Amino acid sequence: MNTNNTETLRLSKRMSELGLCSRREADEWISRGWVRVDGKVISELGTKIFPDQKITIERQAAAEQSKRVTILINKPVGYVSGQAEDGYEPAICMVKVENRWDQDQLPIHFHPTQLRSLVPAGRLDIDSTGLLVLTQDGRIAKHLIGQDTSVEKEYLVRVSYSKGGRLPEADLKLLNHGLSLDGKALLHAKVRWQNDDQLNFILKEGKKRQIRRMCEAVGLTVIGLKRVRIGRVKLGNLPEGQWRYLSESEQF
Repeated sequence: MNTNNTETLRLSKRMSELGLCSRREADEWISRGWVRVDGKVISELGTKIFPDQKITIERQAAAEQSKRVTILINKPVGYVSGQAEDGYEPAICMVKVENRWDQDQLPIHFHPTQLRSLVPAGRLDIDSTGLLVLTQDGRIAKHLIGQDTSVEKEYLVRVSYSKGGRLPEADLKLLNHGLSLDGKALLHAKVRWQNDDQLNFILKEGKKRQIRRMCEAVGLTVIGLKRVRIGRVKLGNLPEGQWRYLSESEQF
């Protein structure tokens, strides 16, 4: 313990907090001798440091990180976002040469090593379609699904109203703000009619089946749900079941 009574914390956790990389990447870099603390190489996993100690990264780590890919998929219904479950295939199964969008102009050649450590940065339900991000870059994953993320996600939601007639304006206001799930108030959302049977939802959080449960609370049944944007990255014309690489010029 130092004189300021400051707690130590794991080097990998501190590197993640600083946005340098994910914890998994940090452990990999530490074991390869690519991380220095106050100028000294640290190669032992689990090493603890003080928050004010200076962390520097060798050039090899930055080069390795720049080779990491991020892939955008237009996920169809019937695929799960992450691990295979209940006999359903994970979305990563679609990432193969023949499913790459032919309008993806980036000069990146697909190689199976790009599937290693490729993880979903946010989930999309099995019965939902649209933009799903798979990334090898821990910084992007943290930005999109970290605890303090405020990245907007936009959805088109086809609905039917179970009570006949049209959804009252007061209930539309409730969808924007005033609902709770699991005993916790939801953050402000932006919900408006896109057309007669379709709502546009913009959320800054992603609780499990959140949109479906919000709709149920006001008597709406979701018939179809499609994610069309995450931050500044749009689904655009990417066809269902196909994928493309995120370009360096695109920022969430």
